[in-house]
Amino acid sequence: MKFFINEPDQIVNEAINGLLTNPKLARLDSFPEIRVVIRKDWDKSKVAVISGGGSGHEPAHAGFVGKGMLTAAVCGDIFASPTVDAVLSAILAVTGPKGCLLIIKNYTGDRLNFGLAAEQARALGYEVRTVTVDDDIALGQDVKKRGLAGTLFVHKIAGELAEQGKSLTEVAEIARQVIDRTASIGLSLTECQHLGQETTSRLNDQEVELGLGIHGEPGIEVIAYAPADHLMALAIEKLEANLPDPNGRYAMIFNNMGSVSPIEMSLLVNSFRKTNLAAKVDYMVGPAALMSSINMSGFSVSVLQLNEEIEKALLAGAEPSAWQIQSFGQPAEISSPELPETIPYAASANVKVKQLIEETGALLVAIEKEINGLDAKVGDGDAGSTFALAGKRLLLVVDKLPLDDTGKLLLTIGRILSREAGGSSGVLLSILFTAAGNTYAKDHDLGKALLEGLQKVMDYGGAKVGDRTMIDALEPAFEALAKNKSVLTAAEQARKGTEYTKTITNTQFGRSSYLSEAVLKNIPDPGAEVIARVFEKIASLK
Repeated sequence: MKFFINEPDQIVNEAINGLLTNPKLARLDSFPEIRVVIRKDWDKSKVAVISGGGSGHEPAHAGFVGKGMLTAAVCGDIFASPTVDAVLSAILAVTGPKGCLLIIKNYTGDRLNFGLAAEQARALGYEVRTVTVDDDIALGQDVKKRGLAGTLFVHKIAGELAEQGKSLTEVAEIARQVIDRTASIGLSLTECQHLGQETTSRLNDQEVELGLGIHGEPGIEVIAYAPADHLMALAIEKLEANLPDPNGRYAMIFNNMGSVSPIEMSLLVNSFRKTNLAAKVDYMVGPAALMSSINMSGFSVSVLQLNEEIEKALLAGAEPSAWQIQSFGQPAEISSPELPETIPYAASANVKVKQLIEETGALLVAIEKEINGLDAKVGDGDAGSTFALAGKRLLLVVDKLPLDDTGKLLLTIGRILSREAGGSSGVLLSILFTAAGNTYAKDHDLGKALLEGLQKVMDYGGAKVGDRTMIDALEPAFEALAKNKSVLTAAEQARKGTEYTKTITNTQFGRSSYLSEAVLKNIPDPGAEVIARVFEKIASLK
């Protein structure tokens, strides 16, 4: 697996230097032996709030240094607690007369190193309190619970109260309340892969891990891979069984463990919305990478039971850009403008035409993966999905179509494609069928009408025969029909045109113009391949 790294032993140092392009942050000059990121504007007049731990959880912890959250963050090596000296340096650098609070995640290394540093600082005359976050509910109540992304709630609430000028006793007490009111659970499709190391996995493609920690340590159980809604329901079921108050109101952190794509994270939020717990959530932080596990393909959900004081502190503004909170609710709707009817004509019956549409629609659905695979070699890998969507829509509405009126049928298919099929292929085919329908209404010659529709496609799209597009299959097939040749002949011409695209390795049009001859050689244009398959299917019908 490839990573964006230089030297493996410099990953953390270089990442901190990248973070410090933020002009409001600074590092101690004992860097890199001591990795402490602090607020540049800190004047020691208020309670300092310090957290930290192993690196690899970015933006936690250093990404949350700023007004309204952390005063300083102590950064260890990847997944390794920072040293006692590093934590002590942070305490001495930012602690004034009002003292400091250390927020520690419940891992042995963090407890030992932060705890010993606190003792040494107290011996030097500093007032230091510690709180330990143990929000992970996966392993039950009878074991020492791990600290997960719920730690960020403690950063936010404690940081805000410190900013307000509260005493160390007050800040520490509310921090403990937040810990007691927080619960978290994680779920992942993969473990994390350490940067610069050989990739390994304990999970196969059909396994998912529930209740795992933020260092890639095993979860409570391995479960079967399933649709997102089902996986979310399993995770939230565990979480609901461990809520501080089943009737409480909550805020939620929706955390990306590192490599879940944004569209998947939004989909997972929708999956969460379908659970019973969603009705109890008033606010959401995320969805975003907040406390990641390098590049783990997983998510975690943390919930915090609200009261008036906690809610007020949670909603107060905070400087770190990684922290964003919003109200959580149901999808809202605004009245849509009224568009012309997609199918404006009365349905009519024609057994042969219905069979043709059903067979064609089924074919487009059946070859989706194959065409996507072909398109992945010379395009963006979605051509099969575009055609399959058109096929599914036609199958859904076939009984509503004016099957016994060719002109109206062509126009209706054009309307359906314009609204239901995306990508360039969808809109170009919509243009083709619409123009063909208009022409057929004047002259009942299907071959000539289709050629006229194709001309409109070329006018709008700019491609022509030889440009390695579906036109290479469409034009010879339509010309055969215009000359009153059989559908079989048209299918043969479409196949010849498609095979011809395998030899076109130098074109100035479309996506193929970006690719090398080696990539294009012997690969047919995916759109042309679909057209050839459709004509071959039609020719096979009796």
